[in-house]
Amino acid sequence: MVFHDQSSDITACLASLEQELLYLGYPNHCLHAGPIVRMEDEFKEENIVVRRKLLMKLMGFIRKVKIKHKSFYVDRRHVEDITEATMQLSKHIGTWIKNNYEFLLPYDTVKIYYDNGQVELSRILGSVLNVLLPSVATKKVIPSDYRLFQVADFICTMKLTELKMNEHNMSKQELRFFGGENGAWKNYIKDLKKYELL
Repeated sequence: MVFHDQSSDITACLASLEQELLYLGYPNHCLHAGPIVRMEDEFKEENIVVRRKLLMKLMGFIRKVKIKHKSFYVDRRHVEDITEATMQLSKHIGTWIKNNYEFLLPYDTVKIYYDNGQVELSRILGSVLNVLLPSVATKKVIPSDYRLFQVADFICTMKLTELKMNEHNMSKQELRFFGGENGAWKNYIKDLKKYELL
């Protein structure tokens, strides 16, 4: 989850990011972190220097706007099926909202931007948040239209990288991209933790 108070104007930061992406040859381009790291899809022919710069530009944007974020995950190795995974994730999110109710309550409306990419997650967001928060609005989005949605994707990719790093289970491609476990920690994960809600 990425949190941004819409009363805080990020127009100038967005314009700066767009200009930097234009210089790199990626104007108005959807930054999908996983394929950038793994050299997949439209990034399969791109050199590692440019791919690293793309993610560093996104990291710089996060530093400027100082968004807050929170990640939730369920280890698939420890659940029997999708139903159990959905239940565990619902509990994690529900508990977190209850523990952070004072943070969320001052807002007139909590707006959820989601692409309905995972049916189970759509159900969790629709049910748990609507039950626990007084005013929730949901908007289906196209990821390429929202940089903050791409920030959420980037943070999820970094959380997965952190989990792999902690188990010394990063792929060769990931180790190469980040310059080893230390590079992933130093250049991305360490900074992201500054903006993470507990």
